[in-house]
Parts: sequence; C-alpha cells; structure tokens
Amino acid sequence: MSVATEANVKRDYSLVGESTRRAIEIGLASAEWYHSDVSRKDMKELMQRSNGPAIRDTILWLGAMALSAAGGIFFWGSWACVPFFFVYGVLYGSASDSRWHECSHGTAFKTPWMNNVVYEIASFMLMRNPVTWRWSHARHHTDTIIVGRDAEIAVMRPPALIRLVLNYIGLFDVWYSLAGLLKNALGMITPDEKSYIPESEQPKAVRAAQVHLAIYAVTLALTIYLHSWLPLMLIGLPRMYGCWHMLLTGILQHGGLADNVTDHRLNSRTVYMNPISRFIYWNMNYHVEHHMFPMVPFHALPRLHALIKHDLPEPNPSMWHAYREMIPAFLRQLRNEDYFLKRELPATARPYREEFHHVNMAANNGRQ
Repeated sequence: MSVATEANVKRDYSLVGESTRRAIEIGLASAEWYHSDVSRKDMKELMQRSNGPAIRDTILWLGAMALSAAGGIFFWGSWACVPFFFVYGVLYGSASDSRWHECSHGTAFKTPWMNNVVYEIASFMLMRNPVTWRWSHARHHTDTIIVGRDAEIAVMRPPALIRLVLNYIGLFDVWYSLAGLLKNALGMITPDEKSYIPESEQPKAVRAAQVHLAIYAVTLALTIYLHSWLPLMLIGLPRMYGCWHMLLTGILQHGGLADNVTDHRLNSRTVYMNPISRFIYWNMNYHVEHHMFPMVPFHALPRLHALIKHDLPEPNPSMWHAYREMIPAFLRQLRNEDYFLKRELPATARPYREEFHHVNMAANNGRQ
C-alpha cells in the first residue's frame, strides 16, 4: 500500500531547526514506541549474550580479509589482483558496517572489551568517528526516522538520487566523512553533534579524529614514498571500492517508508537475503525486529523473527523485490515528499500505531 498526503511542507533535517522544535512539541522526541508482544521468558532467552558466534564470525571476517589482502599484494601489478581486492573491499568497506553496528550496541560479544575492540577497528575502516557515531546511533534508535531528531537518515525527502547512486562507490559519503573527521580533529563539534554528544564526551571525539587522521596521513605518506597505490588500496580506498554492499543492503532498512511515526513496522523493512549477504550484513536484514528489540544479538534475530512475524508486515522475499517497491517510491517522492509506502499487516497483527503521523500531517496541512 502507498500513501500520499496533500501537505507539502519542506522537511528540515538539521537537528537544531524547525523540525526539531516540532518533533519535541508534538511528543515525537524520545516517544514510547510500539512493540510486538514477547513473553518475558522468551525475551530473556533471546537477549542471552555469547562470545561464540561473534568470535567465529570475526575470525572468518578478519581471516578472509588477511587472505584476500595477501593475494592482492602478491598479484599486485597484474589483473589477477582484482578478484582478491574485490573480496577485500567488501569485507573492509561493507562487512565492517554491520560489525560496527552490532558492537556499538554491545550485543555482538558477551565480553565488553571484545565489543569495544571490534567497534574501534570497524569505525576506522568506515571513516567514522567512534565517539560521534556511538552517540548518533543511540539517537537513531531513540528517534528512528524522526525528522529533526535522527542523525542517521540515509535517504531524505525529496531523495537526492544522483548522490545516492554515487555513494555506491562512496563518493559523497567518504568526502563528508573525512571533512567531519577533520573538523573534529581541529576541535570543532558541530551544532548537530552537540545536540546528541554529551559535553563530557566531546574531547574524546576530538582525540579519536586526530588518531584516525594520523593513520591516514602515514598511509598517504607511504604511498608517496613507495610511488605505489598499494598502501591506499589496503587502507582508505576500500571504503570506496568496497562499500557497495553496505549501500545495497543499508538503504533497504528504511528507504521509501514512513517518517515521524512511532511504530517500527511503518518505518523499517525486513528482507530475506542469501547466506553470503546475511554474513556480510550480520542478520541486519531482520531490521524491524532489530529496531523493536535492539538488545537482541544478531545471531538471535532469526528466532525473534519467527516469534513475532505474525505481527509484522510480510518480509520482502529478496533484495530485488524490495528495490522494485522502493525505487518507484523514491521517484514519487521527487514530486511529493510526503509520499511513502505503507506495508500491509497480516490479519493476525495488531493495527499500526501511527497517531503521531496523523498529528504531524494535520500540523503541516494547517500551515498551507
């Protein structure tokens, strides 16, 4: 099902602007969200943390990176290096995103320091300030796709489609990531960042950015000294040539769906994926489930899905199917930014919780 309204008030995606004020005013900020019913016993079992699955997958992830990097180095200078760097790039520029994500929640490993180590490594690979992004992601879960509150809305309305396509090779994303690191390294914390990073944490964001940029500077100096692109092919550039799978899957999380609602079934999408993509993505294809219950570890999400799927929209059976519904929605949003896809619920589900959306649209219509 698709929905469009008559409202045509431009959204302000800054975190200190008019949309922020309105979100707070009508109760969208830090609101109470809808959750499917799960028994206390089942939830306790689902939230059980374990080092085993994450250690296994991390060994596979870093081991495959090491082997593909070795092959790329050995065959450097010939076309034979291409398949090795293809694999290395995806593991570096895409698989690191899901590891960063799960470890930021502290759910991937049972042991806290293991979460922190992998989180720091993955943050560096993604050119993300580990302090800034830890707090922005906390806000993303508190105010998911709430305009003026969520710092991680990947596709704004109307969608910038050219920029979106170019980000499959990280063109804009890397530029803005490096610019953000440079600002932080110089001691500058933007007004948006100040809105979600506690003041006591801001000096840590500055130091983290300085460390990241120092490593990139050494890598660049080594590239110049050796007269070879090889150092950058191993550190830095994989964030561009290997990020396509991160974009391929990540845009599906919320793309084309509702904003300014307090029901994750309206603004998040679950998609069935092949085993390879699920390994790279670490089961984040169960995205409605993850947002409803973010403290359930990645390895338990399929079990959570089985428990609550009667209360959720039918998952997209494939990424291709999801793109076939999402791309037309983006095109419609170019003409009407209030258009969105509304997923049908099964007969066994409780109705959508969308009262805030109605309030918001009424407020918009009142301004016409």
